[in-house]
Amino acid sequence: MKRSLYAVVAGAAALALALAGCAGDPQAVAASDTGVNTSADQNRITTSRNDAAAALLPAKVRDRGTLIVGGGFGSGSVPLGFYADDNKTPIGLEVDIAYLVAEALGLKPEIEVTSWENLFVGLDSGKYDVGFSNITVTEKRKQKYDFATYRKDDIAFEAKKGGTWRVSGGKDIAGKTIAVGSGTNQEKILVDWNEANVKAGLPAATIRYFQKNTDTYLALSSGRIDAYLGPNPSIAYHVKTSGETETIGKFSGAGPTLQGLIAATTKKDDGLVKAYQAALNAVIADGSYAKVLARWNVATEAVTKSEINPPGLPLTS
Repeated sequence: MKRSLYAVVAGAAALALALAGCAGDPQAVAASDTGVNTSADQNRITTSRNDAAAALLPAKVRDRGTLIVGGGFGSGSVPLGFYADDNKTPIGLEVDIAYLVAEALGLKPEIEVTSWENLFVGLDSGKYDVGFSNITVTEKRKQKYDFATYRKDDIAFEAKKGGTWRVSGGKDIAGKTIAVGSGTNQEKILVDWNEANVKAGLPAATIRYFQKNTDTYLALSSGRIDAYLGPNPSIAYHVKTSGETETIGKFSGAGPTLQGLIAATTKKDDGLVKAYQAALNAVIADGSYAKVLARWNVATEAVTKSEINPPGLPLTS
C-alpha cells in the first residue's frame, strides 16, 4: 500500500487531538501524495555481501549472524524513522541504511526502536551493536562513541507559512519560543545561541520540548511556539506535504564553520567501527546508498565516502 507520508503524520495528529478532546485537525489540509511506500512490505533497496567488510567484524558478531540496531525514533520522525501502516514495522531512511550495512556485512538486521535518550543507554550497555538514528558527530559524543559517517547533517527552522521572520544566526531567535528535541545537537546550538544573546543583552529564546512530533506541530499551528528546530530531512518533508509551514533558516548541524555529519554510532573501542565504515563505503560504491537517499528525497545530503571519527560539533560553539 502506498500513501503519503503526510497522511501518516496527519493521522497521528488526529489521534492526538481525539485523545485530547479537541476539535479539528490543524494539519488536515490538502496534502500531495509523495508516493512513498508506507506499508510493512517495503521492497527495500538491497546490496550484496562484501567479504572484505565482513572480515573486519569481531568474531562474536560475525558468528551470531545478526546486527542489532538501535533506532531512537520511538516517537516517529518522518522520513528518518517511523512505523509502517501496520504500526509495528520500523521503516524510513535510517532503517534502510541499517539494512544495507547489515547486508554488506552478511548479517541479518534486527531493528529495535526506542526513545532517543534510551538509544544511548543501550549503546553504553552493549544492548545495541550500532545506532542508526540521525546521530550527529560531536566532539562530546566522541568521548564515548566511535562514528562511521554516511550523510551530511543539516538542520532547519520551521515556522508557519507567510511570516517575515527569518533565522540567519543566533541573534534572530532572541525572545522567540522554539521547540527542539531534548539531548540533540539542535538543542545544544539553541542553548549556545541563548548564552551568547544573554551576554549581548538580548532576551533568551524560550525552549520547549515535546514527546511527539505531532505535539510539536499542534503547538506550532496554534501559535504556542514560534518555530521548530529539527533535522532538515524531516522538516523538508513536512513543509512539502503540509502546505502550512515553511523553512525560515537552514544550517549545518555542526555549527557555522563545519559541515555536520550523520554517522553509524557504536560504543567506543568495541571493534566495530571499521567494519561499518567498510560496509558504508561498499554501498556508496555500488550505488545502493544513492538509491536509498533518492527514495527518501534526501539526495542532497549524500557523501562520497565514510569517515571514522571526523571533526564534529565543537564542545563549545
